[in-house]
Amino acid sequence: LMFALYAVAFFCWVSVSLSAPLSCEDLNRPLDTQDLSFLNGRWALVLASLSNPAHLGKLKERDSASISFASHSDSSKLSFTRDFSFNDSCLHVNTNVTVDGSGFIFHEFNYTVKILHTSCSDCAVMRFDRPGKPERVYLFSRRREVGPKELEEFSAQAECLGMTAPFVMDPTKKLCPAAPTAEG
Repeated sequence: LMFALYAVAFFCWVSVSLSAPLSCEDLNRPLDTQDLSFLNGRWALVLASLSNPAHLGKLKERDSASISFASHSDSSKLSFTRDFSFNDSCLHVNTNVTVDGSGFIFHEFNYTVKILHTSCSDCAVMRFDRPGKPERVYLFSRRREVGPKELEEFSAQAECLGMTAPFVMDPTKKLCPAAPTAEG
């Protein structure tokens, strides 16, 4: 009888703990690793949330966007390429970023980028911060779209940061052809 009571209590605890939403602190916790080699390769922008809704207009002008990372001759840096498609043209922007713990520093725009935890195995959630303030959060994936669970998790992350509701990139729009990454 005691075993049955323990079993029932255990299963009740498991069901409650599985349904309990994660705290904002847990949702926006940076990765524990300092090895960013998993970022190498190309990532499509799937979801975006911004602190300033006025900046959504520029994002909506883009048909698609992707980023690519590659190793750099200096191990403290990564080669970072941004590809934007709009009005049947492509823009490729190469820059080097400095590795900083579980993220990187984007000196060109004074951003510190943190890679956040996500339950999506082929996604990278990146929070772009200006000094003292999160400004934007993006979900990049090896796929062009994510499922409802990933969308819900990202929405909660954005809400915790006081960002806009997620803007969903159109997965039917072609990505720009990959530009060669520049090694510095």
